[in-house]
Amino acid sequence: MKKTVLSGLILSPFRWLRKIRGFRLVYTPLLAIVLFTVVMGIILGTLHLQEKNQQEAALFRELSFAKQRIQARFVSNLDAFTTINREVAASEDKVKLRQIAREQAEDIVLNNHEIVRIIWLNDKNQREWIAPAESEKTDWISKSQNDQPIHASLLSAIELSRVTSRAAFSQFISLEIPVDEPISADRKIVFWQVVPNIVGGEIIGFLAALYTTQGILEVIPGELKSHYRFTLLTDNERVLGISSDKNTPKRAFSNQTSLDIGVLSPNINLRIDTYPPPTNLTFRMLIGVVLGLSAFVVWSLWSVLKQMQVRQEAEASLRTETSFRNAMENSTPVGIRAHDMQKRITYVNRAFCEMTGWSSEELMGLTPPFPFWPDSRRDELVEKMNRALRADISGNMKVGIEGVILKRDGSLIQTRTFIAPLINEKGKQTGWVTSLIDISEPKKIREELAASQERFTTVLESLDAAVSVVSPETNALLFANRFYRERFGDDSKGHFQLAGIDTGNTTMREIAEDLEDSPPGIPTSFLYQESESEEVQLSDDSNKWFEVRRRFIPWVDGHLAQLLIATDITTRKEADDLALQQQERMQFTSRLTTMGEMASSLAHELNQPLSAISNYCMGVAKRLDGNLDPALSKEILPALEKASEQAHRAGTIIQRIRGFVKRSEPQRKASCITDIINDAVGLVEIEAHRHRLSIHSEIADNLPVVDLDPVLILQVVVNLLKNALDSVREAYPLSSRWSAPPVRISADLDTSIFPAMLRIQVTDAGGGIPENVLERMFEPFFSTKSDGMGMGLNICRSIIESHHGRLWATNVQDSEQTKLAGCTFTILLPLESPQSEANV
Repeated sequence: MKKTVLSGLILSPFRWLRKIRGFRLVYTPLLAIVLFTVVMGIILGTLHLQEKNQQEAALFRELSFAKQRIQARFVSNLDAFTTINREVAASEDKVKLRQIAREQAEDIVLNNHEIVRIIWLNDKNQREWIAPAESEKTDWISKSQNDQPIHASLLSAIELSRVTSRAAFSQFISLEIPVDEPISADRKIVFWQVVPNIVGGEIIGFLAALYTTQGILEVIPGELKSHYRFTLLTDNERVLGISSDKNTPKRAFSNQTSLDIGVLSPNINLRIDTYPPPTNLTFRMLIGVVLGLSAFVVWSLWSVLKQMQVRQEAEASLRTETSFRNAMENSTPVGIRAHDMQKRITYVNRAFCEMTGWSSEELMGLTPPFPFWPDSRRDELVEKMNRALRADISGNMKVGIEGVILKRDGSLIQTRTFIAPLINEKGKQTGWVTSLIDISEPKKIREELAASQERFTTVLESLDAAVSVVSPETNALLFANRFYRERFGDDSKGHFQLAGIDTGNTTMREIAEDLEDSPPGIPTSFLYQESESEEVQLSDDSNKWFEVRRRFIPWVDGHLAQLLIATDITTRKEADDLALQQQERMQFTSRLTTMGEMASSLAHELNQPLSAISNYCMGVAKRLDGNLDPALSKEILPALEKASEQAHRAGTIIQRIRGFVKRSEPQRKASCITDIINDAVGLVEIEAHRHRLSIHSEIADNLPVVDLDPVLILQVVVNLLKNALDSVREAYPLSSRWSAPPVRISADLDTSIFPAMLRIQVTDAGGGIPENVLERMFEPFFSTKSDGMGMGLNICRSIIESHHGRLWATNVQDSEQTKLAGCTFTILLPLESPQSEANV
């Protein structure tokens, strides 16, 4: 007992010494971390204060620079305005005065974003000119109904300038501009600067410039505005302009100064704000680093306590892994050997010894060339090994390196070698590990298959037809030759296009399933039965024609597949189509020639009877003049004169159409379109009344005189009016025509295009025109009437186009947009003929 107590007292100092040593090892780093954190906090606080002072100094410097830029711009503008006034006062030529002054003012407005308008006023406050010139698009003041406040502010500034005889400014004006206007943000607040033009002590006029407060900020360089936000303020903190709508952080720096833009200018303050807050990234990073290092030290101290336990577990796992690796290497048929950095063999497994016939003791320590390499290929194998070891190992591991091994009994085996680097626990390469696989039999079989495949592919690739094989179950392309790939790509879409089968349709799949499930009694030859050849045109942009033959065949995997052979017959089809088009074109030309000859013959034959009718009517009128009762003469003589006039007009129309068929130019002369339309309405109105219909004309006032052929244009208008009456007559039966809307003809100027053109529109309330007829109605010999020749609208369009105009038709929908409620024919004629433009 005494010995035990004595031994405890002797050992206790050593135990306490170990505890004190452990306490010091644990808490000394913690104390050092705390002291380091306090010192770094003091240093970072000092740096933060110094950085804040530097940022405030830089902010004041940038604000002073922006202030100088704005004030310099106003001084420059005042000098430019004074120069313009000086030139206006010195010039005696008023035309030259306006031109020079206005050009200089427009240059100032163009080059200064803060100025949007410059006005020159005489001594009576009357505007002489405005730069830039006013238009409907640029007159945003009157458009926004702000003309009155702007004008009143301008007059007050002029009065102040007149009293003081120096440049004066107006108060700030807030405009009411719609939000959708693109200039609403830039021109929301404006003010005037008025510079008097004083000659000999008297004011002869004023030059007024309209400034935008937002435009003043454009004087500040964009580089400054990208780092700071500038704001124009009044004394009562009213915001006049701001360089950016982006909000500044709460801890952002700001500074403010007053702007002196002139002697009589309103008070303006310029404020600058920083976008980012004063950065303390360095301070935070150092604090984070200190805290991270402290936590890392604590964790390291705690991890030391378990280090021995983890090490023991790792050693046990290593022993288990070593045993497993040895068992795996001895059981695998793959030969494995290891080399050091001098390419010396350091390890071989049992499979490699069986593969070469050499024992592990005989192979250990050997260097290239090895005895299991054939003598004839040793140099080649040495070069392959050196090249593989120098190259990227990861790339060679996927495919390996083919080689050959000479067994001890003299036989050769083909091998494939895979190489991987051998890395030690320090991450340093200490050698290589190679694995060898015997590929003698697979290589022989592969060479035979490759030769057979090459012969088969050569035959199919040389065909001038598309050959493709598709699986009906998966719609996958199993095979395609060169001709198919060049024209349809590497997918099965071209196959289904040629076969006329939709990939989403199950027809082909159902056929394949029926054939696979067929009873044994069905002959095998049915699978190879070809379908009848058919001609197929592709629906893509190429519009190619192919002659297609297809059948089902068993594929190499035992499943059914569809074989398709397509021959390109596009050239043959194009030749057939070209011959057909040539034949139709010859028939069309023959009909047009016959039509021209008929028109010429009719013009010649009808001319003499019409002349005789006109002469007879005029002769009867002269004979009856003075020999009849005056009351009866007022009824008969005007009718005879009109009959003679219409006969003469008919002859003129025939002559003009005969000349038009011969492709002669229209006989243009200055004509009033109102007279032409009234004559056309008068000619057609008799027929309209006969069918209980009416015509309503709407002709704009003061239409210009147009240079055209009145006879041909009259014939076009008459033809369109007759077609409109026929359309209404077909839509409304005779019993309900009293409610039919009138046929409307209108004439005005189409100013939506430049240059403006004369527009004539004929609108009816008939059944409209079908879309298929609307596309072909102007073609020769096309007509929907049983007794029509199909030349009326074609001649009308030709007459309009000979006048360098346009003629087209559009359908009119009803109020519910559900059905057609009529049609409108539109004529556009140029106001000046090409001959008159050439003369000008």
